[in-house]
Amino acid sequence: QVQLVESGGGVVQAGGSLRLSCTASGRTFSSYVMGWFRQAPGKEREFVASISWSGDRADYRNSVKGRFTVSRDNAKNTVYLQMNNLKPEDTAVYSCAASRNWHSTWHTTDFGSWGQGTQVTVSS
Repeated sequence: QVQLVESGGGVVQAGGSLRLSCTASGRTFSSYVMGWFRQAPGKEREFVASISWSGDRADYRNSVKGRFTVSRDNAKNTVYLQMNNLKPEDTAVYSCAASRNWHSTWHTTDFGSWGQGTQVTVSS
């Protein structure tokens, strides 16, 4: 298990940008695939993006492709989610999560460790 702490959420106008960070405890960060999920009020948690152990591979949900970029810095035990051209429908609590394996599709059950989440609110 790894402990995860997110930061960087906030309120932004539509078309704006935010960068979320997720910092992990321990010395095994590079052994985890990292993911970002989000949950809007009244909706199920949904996959946003994932990044492989070394950062050479990433995956995104269709609605954020071309707007969001996931990256990681293993020396800093941190994964990032750069979010550009934000839309009101991006409003949600964003959480990072850690998995031992890469998957062809992504589900919450693929991840064993979760952060507490950070709120992102996009106003129109």
